[in-house]
Amino acid sequence: MTALIALIRKDLILFLADRRALLLNLVMPILLGAFFGFVTGGREAKDAAKIEIAVISQDDHVISQKIVKGLKEEATLSVKELPLEEAKALVLKGKLNMAVLIPEKFGDQAGGALFGGKEKPELLIFYDPSQTAVLAMVKGMLTQQVMQSVSAEMFGGKTGTKFIDQSLQELEKMDEANKNKGELHDFLGSLKKFQLSQQKTELADTAADAGSASASAAKSTDAAKSAKAANTGLSMPFVTKDQAMTAGDPVTNKYNGYAHSFAGMSVQFILFMAIDAGIGILLARRLGLWNRLLAAPVGLNTVLIARALSCALIACGLMCFIFLVAVFVFNVHIAGSLPGFIGVVVSFSLMTASFGLLIAAFGKTPEAARGISVFATLIMVMLSGAWMPSFMFPQWLQSLTLIVPTRWAVDGLDAMTWRGLGLDAALPAVGVQLAFAAVFGVIALWRFRKA
Repeated sequence: MTALIALIRKDLILFLADRRALLLNLVMPILLGAFFGFVTGGREAKDAAKIEIAVISQDDHVISQKIVKGLKEEATLSVKELPLEEAKALVLKGKLNMAVLIPEKFGDQAGGALFGGKEKPELLIFYDPSQTAVLAMVKGMLTQQVMQSVSAEMFGGKTGTKFIDQSLQELEKMDEANKNKGELHDFLGSLKKFQLSQQKTELADTAADAGSASASAAKSTDAAKSAKAANTGLSMPFVTKDQAMTAGDPVTNKYNGYAHSFAGMSVQFILFMAIDAGIGILLARRLGLWNRLLAAPVGLNTVLIARALSCALIACGLMCFIFLVAVFVFNVHIAGSLPGFIGVVVSFSLMTASFGLLIAAFGKTPEAARGISVFATLIMVMLSGAWMPSFMFPQWLQSLTLIVPTRWAVDGLDAMTWRGLGLDAALPAVGVQLAFAAVFGVIALWRFRKA
């Protein structure tokens, strides 16, 4: 027992003596936990990210205007009115979650379809296929706004009065033998009397007010009940058509969730490989291998550049092998530009190699360097959207993450795989990563020469 206690005491003393490692083991889970708690709402959820959508209204009817106004007033939506082609391009690139097209004559057609007697108009929704959960949320809010606007206008607005008058005139022209004519005529007549007996409502009346008005009208006469039995009751006044925005053939180029997950996880674990490469430099220096190399006619820059290039080649080979498995096993497609995909992979590999040099340059010991570099890598991967989709971040954080090179790597790989974008979409990601590689490399070389 004496020996056992002594060994345990020795391990505890060594652990507590390394204050840097102790600090990282305490601070890292606290910071990561605080970040995820903040992103998912925290205690008050005041900074929850808004869903960014575009609305393209081709109809100037009062119903369509009220739908757009209602969507803009939703607390969880950030609505922009844009031209159709611009909105589709932004959704395709992942800059917007979705776009909603309100076609011409939607207001008139939706009003007639409310009673189930007219053809239902169609709302076209262009959405990012990686955000199907967001699509369901927006469709729910869109249904609410359409029902509020259509029912309020039909039961208390000028459009409803006009529709009733037209319907009564059409009934007068119908064949007297039509069995439903009398019941429908009584229903519409009762509804018209109810409208005349009520005060004029404001355009911003809610669906609850419209619903109570319709209930009062339905209960005012027995003819309304019989009209409901004759299939003249209310129905959903519109239908939606969802279109996933991906480049190329939408049939063959469908969204594959494995594409994003492989992009995020390959970025994460190749960065961990860079940590090992950087720590390998420190171990070589500790063992005296550097002194032997520098005693030969080999300069410091040559040693460091060779180490960086070998690390880049390893990273590039790993990335290619990972995506080969993704292609042949998980049916991931390089639907975009193949040169663009190669450019993103090569630029990320160079950035990874320079990051490994940076770790070695600022790490005094392998133990200290490991703790700091693991923390930095986890922060970079976390902000890149590899763990949690970046659209769930608050608006300011989504903009801030653009200064992180891994965000450009993940976005570039997404653009070249399931989004199916061209070479022009890869060039910004390649340029930013090469810039980071140059900055990391210059700082690392300066630090080594200074040491």
